[in-house]
Amino acid sequence: MSKFKLEFFVGLFVISGLIAVSYMAIKMGDIGLLEEQDHYELSGRFTNVSGLKEGAAVEMAGVKVGRVVAIEFDKERFEAIVTMEIPNGIQLTTDSVASIRTSGIIGDKFVKVTTGGEEGMLEPGDEFEQTESSLNIEELVSKFVFSTSSGE
Repeated sequence: MSKFKLEFFVGLFVISGLIAVSYMAIKMGDIGLLEEQDHYELSGRFTNVSGLKEGAAVEMAGVKVGRVVAIEFDKERFEAIVTMEIPNGIQLTTDSVASIRTSGIIGDKFVKVTTGGEEGMLEPGDEFEQTESSLNIEELVSKFVFSTSSGE
């Protein structure tokens, strides 16, 4: 009988360990399976989203408040459409600006949201009217190099 008890508790320990590891993997991977669905989606059109990835942070005042859930290409307007999740408790004005920024010199890209002063609020599914695209460092460097060398 004691052998059965030992095997039972070892099995229970292994199962609880697997559950704990699975929970940590889901939370650390930022998958979002265990989170409540208390957010809404907004989108923005950008001419350049180079380096931005799905799952990237959406920040306000330097604090992560949401994430990028989808990046698509509009074949008719030749623009990128970025869809973002924003928590329900955060209301953005209709003149808010969504900008793609880089954290650090060579860091990851994220979307920075700056609120405006209008009284109207964006509703779920709305689109940012004002956006600022990603700054491409390679283009700037090549313009600088080629403009300096052609002047000689």
